[in-house]
Amino acid sequence: MKKCLIKGLMVFLTFLCTSLTYSQDVSGTVSDSSGPLPGASVLVKGTNNGAQTDLDGKFIIRNVGSNAVLIFSFIGLKSQEINVEGKSNIKVTLAADNAELKEVVVIGYGTVKKKDATGAVDQISSKKFDNVAATNPASLLQGKVAGVQITSSSGEPGAANSIRIRGNGTLRGGNGPLIVVDGVPLAGGDVSAGGANMNLGTMTAKDPLSFINQNDIESMTVLKDASSTAIYGARGANGVIIITTKKGKSKEPELTYSTSYTTSSYASKFNVLSTDEFLAATPGQDANHFGGTFDWKKEVLQTGNTLNHDLSYSSGTEKSNTRVSLGMANTDGIVRNTGLDKYTASFYNSNDFLDGRVKIETRISYSNIKDKRGLITNDTGYIGNLLSAAMYWNPTRSVHDATMPGGYTRVSGDYLNPVHLMNSFSNNGDLSKFLGSLTTTVKITNNLKYNMVFGMETSNSTVKQQALPDLNIQDFATATNPADLKNYRGQATVAIDQRVNKTIEHNLTFTKDITKNINLNAIVGYSFYNYNSTGNFVSAKGFAATQTNLLANMEGGIPTETRNGSYRGLVEMQSVFARASLAFYNKLNLDLTVRRDGSSKAAEGKKYGNFPSLGLAYKIVEAKDGLVNDFKLRTNIGKTGNTEFPRNSSLGIIEYNGPDQFNIVNNANSQLTWETTTSYGLGTDFTLLNNKLSGSVDYYSKNTTDLIVGIPSTSGQPSPQGIKYTNLPANLTNTGVEVSLNYKAIETNDLTWELSGNVAFLSNTIKNLGAANIYNVGAIHGQGLSDAYVQRIQDGYPLYTYYLPTFSGYNAAGISQYDDAGAPKMLDKQPLPKMTAGFSTNLTYKEFDFSTSLYGNFGNYLFNNTNVALFYKNQLGGKNVTPEVANSVQSRSDANTPSTKYLEKGDFIRMGQLTLGYTVKGSALERFKMKSARFYVNGSNLFIITKYSGFDPEVDTNKTFNGVPSAGIDYLSYPRARTFSVGLNVTF
Repeated sequence: MKKCLIKGLMVFLTFLCTSLTYSQDVSGTVSDSSGPLPGASVLVKGTNNGAQTDLDGKFIIRNVGSNAVLIFSFIGLKSQEINVEGKSNIKVTLAADNAELKEVVVIGYGTVKKKDATGAVDQISSKKFDNVAATNPASLLQGKVAGVQITSSSGEPGAANSIRIRGNGTLRGGNGPLIVVDGVPLAGGDVSAGGANMNLGTMTAKDPLSFINQNDIESMTVLKDASSTAIYGARGANGVIIITTKKGKSKEPELTYSTSYTTSSYASKFNVLSTDEFLAATPGQDANHFGGTFDWKKEVLQTGNTLNHDLSYSSGTEKSNTRVSLGMANTDGIVRNTGLDKYTASFYNSNDFLDGRVKIETRISYSNIKDKRGLITNDTGYIGNLLSAAMYWNPTRSVHDATMPGGYTRVSGDYLNPVHLMNSFSNNGDLSKFLGSLTTTVKITNNLKYNMVFGMETSNSTVKQQALPDLNIQDFATATNPADLKNYRGQATVAIDQRVNKTIEHNLTFTKDITKNINLNAIVGYSFYNYNSTGNFVSAKGFAATQTNLLANMEGGIPTETRNGSYRGLVEMQSVFARASLAFYNKLNLDLTVRRDGSSKAAEGKKYGNFPSLGLAYKIVEAKDGLVNDFKLRTNIGKTGNTEFPRNSSLGIIEYNGPDQFNIVNNANSQLTWETTTSYGLGTDFTLLNNKLSGSVDYYSKNTTDLIVGIPSTSGQPSPQGIKYTNLPANLTNTGVEVSLNYKAIETNDLTWELSGNVAFLSNTIKNLGAANIYNVGAIHGQGLSDAYVQRIQDGYPLYTYYLPTFSGYNAAGISQYDDAGAPKMLDKQPLPKMTAGFSTNLTYKEFDFSTSLYGNFGNYLFNNTNVALFYKNQLGGKNVTPEVANSVQSRSDANTPSTKYLEKGDFIRMGQLTLGYTVKGSALERFKMKSARFYVNGSNLFIITKYSGFDPEVDTNKTFNGVPSAGIDYLSYPRARTFSVGLNVTF
């Protein structure tokens, strides 16, 4: 009996202990390399018992068995399984899973799992960036995102890129996307002072993104449709690019150093006659043979180079992390006396307070960019451009003559010595850029958090230009001194531009599981933007012939020729916005967004607009094995806006020009409002073949109304003078299809091979403009081409359709013949590509890695303004021409009339980048106490396949006419270079 009692007691105690063991609670913290990880999933394996970490990365699960296994997971990080083994507190750090990094994408005011996104969103992480120092971060997206076309305005170091997401959405400026850096929307536009080049034409704008160091970027996200961009309202019509910079990634101190050296050279096949070819092409023209030699490429071009250094340091604790970086890039361009020096610094710090309920993040970036620019302009006439002077210079005439002043050969004021021009003109810019933000996040409850962002963006630009007195250019920099009535030459100009832009944003985010199968994420917010600009300039003219540094002695010019001016501008916007994201049964996702914007640009009573959107996504297949693994359908509809028209456009502006002299420069329009784009789209995201093949297909349609143009003044009274900005009763429609594919061909421990490709088809049309409303656009320049144009905006045609006479050949006398007696007509040819495509592949084998990318445009035409301005048979002899002109049957008496003779297909395929790298492993790292080291070589623009005869088919010279931009016109653009780089990345 006693033994039975003892046995019963033992069974009871065992049962009791076992029961107590299985009812224990387990708590802990989940982190990643940056610190505590909110939103991570913790699940008891084989059960539905689980929890999510809070904002501090903490969790608690009740009723956990002593030998239970916990599964820790988070999108983008590798999952871990840990046996409880009786422990009540567990700390775990999840490592990055590179294969899953793209699964979480940044959107407006938050993030979303890629599989839950209702809109067309593409994200490129730093892992996918090409290993080459890019002066412009936008070039990192080139050819990698379907529907995104990036075209450099020229090959000049630091030149601006034209970025188009799903085509052009407006007639005039403002076709570029909104750029958001770490939550701060940038003002955009050119921030370089001194756009006008002393009456010798305007220079290509410098890129407003060049201040960002490529090595500071963690990811770049492209928002393309209304579902994803409507949260930005009146600034989201042309897409949004969100740039997220790096934070500290390691709790242990980490030092990273990168360096590269790049050489660059002239890449085009374009050339003019050599000395021997010129002599052979001009028999009997002894008066034009001077016995010398000249090769424009040797005299004007050079081998360029770039030296790049980047250093970053990061560290962290449980409650804070910090990252500091420094960067330097010194570039000499392939045109002599041109280049760009870039210096950057950035700082990131985050700290948690009050047990993690308050988090404060500080971001600061600063850059200084110094650039040297030659006299290469967009819209000068037949004189005053370095490239034109070099290419038409007679190759039998030496540029040096010891008997002439300065040792330069001098011909006339409209026939300029290119080397003299290159050495006697200077244009130096100095731009300092600051971007800082302070972000405060307060966890009010487990479901509600408050976020505040204060951002400041400043820029200070100074441009100093001078043309020495020994430079004789017709109708330029000449002045008569009233003291002695003698003519003097030389001009110096200093221009200063200053911008101060402020951003203040407040928002509340609420997250809650309404039921087990219905989840809500909602955000409401308020934004205020203040964009302030000021500037001034001073110009002096007429200096003594012996002066060489005019900028240091501007008072040495003729006093009556000194000019100065100033300007000031202010634009303000305020907005309220809200978004509700609902997930039903992990199948259906719904996004509802609305934003109300107010802008000081619009007229009274027209300043506010509402911009709603609706996005839906349904997962037909999710996480299945076999042929179809995931398949999701998406659709969206919404409205966005565009306020990128000149400030004060709705106001009457009068310019004071002296006593009792007033000019009206802007007519008031009390009805002016912003443009509105209504868009809808259908799309699908999928993974197939056991997750080897993934991709997306999208169809979209965009319709922009209230298009804004500036109508020039009409002659006669009582019509007021000046430009009047007005909304047209017209529509601009864009429709297109985009396809993106990614295929993991091989995945083994030693060998991986991945291929990616994208293609986009686009068409656009102007509708309801009316037959009477026709706008001439696409200015061209050159001798006899004043006020000439080659494109039109007309009802029923695509944007910037070419309007030209049709060239039908030469007659027996070598005179150009044209259809319809030479009358111009609208052509079935446009400068905007109908198709864009990109391809890239990445291959790794053990320690070696290889990657390459190609991209191209198709279906567009380019107008070769360089050829029509410079190269025709009548030039041959006194000036140089191309071999094609020298060998043509054109008569010397034939006029060089703009026509389809100079219209060429712009199709091309370019190899963007090719990189081969080697990662060092093993004892070598330990010996030098390094965590990682990688060597690489890189080639850029190694080849291009095209029939275009100019420097390069990828061109975007600014040929604005009556305030309307152009596309597809090539005029004396800075040649694009072929580059080779070697580099090293090490981490300690």
